[in-house]
Amino acid sequence: MFCYQCEQTTRGTACTVQGACGKTPDTAALQDLLVHAAQAISQYAHRLGKMGIRRKDADAFVLDALFTTVTNVNFDPARLETLLRAAAGLRDELRALHAERCPDTLTGPAAWVPAADLDGLIAQGREVSIDRRIAALGPDLAGLQELVMYGLKGAAAYACHARLLGREDEGVHAFMEEALTALAEDTPTVEALLELSLRTGAMSVSVLALLDGANTGAYGHPVPTPVLMGHVPGKAILVSGHDLKDLEELLKQTEGTGINVYTHGEMLPAHGYPALKKYAHLVGHYGGAWQRQRGEFDAFPGAILMTTNCIQQPAPGYADRIFTSGLVAWPGVTHISGHDYAPVIAAALEAEGFTGESPDRRHTVGFHHDAVLGVAGPVIEAVKSGAIRHFTLIGGCDGAETARNYYTDMAVALPQDSVVLTLGCGKFRVIDQDLGTVAGLPRLLDMGQCNDAYSAVKVALALADAFGVGVNDLPLSLVISWYEQKAVAVLLALLHLGVKNIRLGPKLPAFVTPAVLKVLVDAYNIMPIGTVQDDLKAMGLAA
Repeated sequence: MFCYQCEQTTRGTACTVQGACGKTPDTAALQDLLVHAAQAISQYAHRLGKMGIRRKDADAFVLDALFTTVTNVNFDPARLETLLRAAAGLRDELRALHAERCPDTLTGPAAWVPAADLDGLIAQGREVSIDRRIAALGPDLAGLQELVMYGLKGAAAYACHARLLGREDEGVHAFMEEALTALAEDTPTVEALLELSLRTGAMSVSVLALLDGANTGAYGHPVPTPVLMGHVPGKAILVSGHDLKDLEELLKQTEGTGINVYTHGEMLPAHGYPALKKYAHLVGHYGGAWQRQRGEFDAFPGAILMTTNCIQQPAPGYADRIFTSGLVAWPGVTHISGHDYAPVIAAALEAEGFTGESPDRRHTVGFHHDAVLGVAGPVIEAVKSGAIRHFTLIGGCDGAETARNYYTDMAVALPQDSVVLTLGCGKFRVIDQDLGTVAGLPRLLDMGQCNDAYSAVKVALALADAFGVGVNDLPLSLVISWYEQKAVAVLLALLHLGVKNIRLGPKLPAFVTPAVLKVLVDAYNIMPIGTVQDDLKAMGLAA
């Protein structure tokens, strides 16, 4: 296997024996083949789309296939084989439609013939692995191809979240299939791939806006809400991941059962949405970021539902009371289909539940762009008066390395006349800190999930407009932690918007080679994080 799509790849180069996430070589090969199959479908769907023919099932499958291969989503070879068989059947239908209108025979992924058994599919996956392309194209071109691919994967994940709430964008589907076709067919050049990266960023902005509209359209605009960071006595279900629809349906089905529902990880911002916070049995948040789940889930005395990416290999202590939904899969774990959570509810009722009460510690969520822009006037006046000197976005993905303590240390070291914005599970590096207030506002504003980077962008653009300056002229610094492909989509979105001077860590992506990094540094001044004091000095914020 060869995988370097996440930040924690082995030795910062690539996982070649087993994934740091727990992915086996066989699963890695099947995921590589599924991406290949998505390209096969896209080659036909792209051409048919230009003829005015769109197949919604093809559009949906491409999104699902890409999201399935995001880090910590699907680890189940049997499920992956089912998807690959479905991909081949769908590709054949599209090929027949295309043949009715055009005699051209497509090559590359479009010509893939699936092997007869699972071992054969695994062997085919190894033939289309990234290291084969690195050998053929060199690390720079292959790395740029993967930069585009990971942006597509991250955007596909967000588009899947939006689709669950009934929001889709035909333009997003068309670009996804165009980009996958380009990666499969075009002769790669640095210039063309950089252009495609920025176009992927533009599409990512559209997807982030789409998901923002889907979430707020379904559940209302988030409002600042204190959340219990602990537990109360009673039976319990823990919901982790990102999909608000799963949480809503579970809340409906558990109402009146005596079961309390808790969020975990990136589900914390759900408490700010009016249509979700109305459920009295959504009582609090348990635990921290995704990488702590094995210990936290083991100690949780109830059932656990994993709704999207972030799953790790379940520990024996909770393997019989964890469930997956959507595209998430782990071999041997019960999967929930169609939002029927009866097995989850039964497991929660059988479990002990909490017998005591935790200390009453609260964290306030809900500083969505609607809430922040609602007090834009006082914020602008505070900046003009000098009461607020700087805004620093500290957020993104969390992970296990001790180097991520940098983000905690940065939040603590920032001067008292600065505001800290946070989002994503990277927030768990800073939300335990009491940063106080400035100009009558909390110094720490939790803007939501990783996809709520859109909220931060809207706030930044609104402030830039109010001050009559460009976004890069604002007293704003972005100090971003990344882990997986959603973060790549957000990064490309920021680059498309022209945002510069982003500090990225704890280390730079392995697929961004020195030559590619130079291009990004020259154009956008992207830089790795350094020491807290050196970075504060460079930001003009040193004491």
